[in-house]
Amino acid sequence: MAKREPISLAMTTRVLFVCMGNICRSPMAEGVFKQLIRQAGLEDVVTIESAGTHAFHAGEGPDKRAQQALGKRGYSLLDKRARRISDKDFDEFDMILAMDWDNLSALQQMAHKQYHHKIQLLMRFATEHESATIPDPYYGTIQGFEQVLDYIEDSCNGLLEVAKRRATQVAAA
Repeated sequence: MAKREPISLAMTTRVLFVCMGNICRSPMAEGVFKQLIRQAGLEDVVTIESAGTHAFHAGEGPDKRAQQALGKRGYSLLDKRARRISDKDFDEFDMILAMDWDNLSALQQMAHKQYHHKIQLLMRFATEHESATIPDPYYGTIQGFEQVLDYIEDSCNGLLEVAKRRATQVAAA
């Protein structure tokens, strides 16, 4: 008789980070959260991606300043290519986390009402910064990317606690 793989009963969590062009904030959040999930040993139950509300940069890699800021703190975005959010993302992901009010609004307009409960601001998970949103650093300097990374690390640490709790819950049959 063939040995069967154990069936995981842990609740999975699928997270999609969203900004406008998917070359700055959302891939930065993807890189940070992937590392946190890997360090927590949750790769088998947490799926992480990022997308943009617009296709301005589809197929491009992350902004060089985003890569520089991440690299200084030990994160990596190798092989990441920008993409626009698709209709199937609203069905496939459990949490769709926008970086700011404009992208939150755009997501709510794109999604069918049945998916609105999945759409939130990433900063709602922050515990150390009081900003409601993560500002777009694209037209600024490297210091703007550093500040964005501070906000992302803070909110992703809070989000990690949610993922840990979900991982210990038994998935519905």
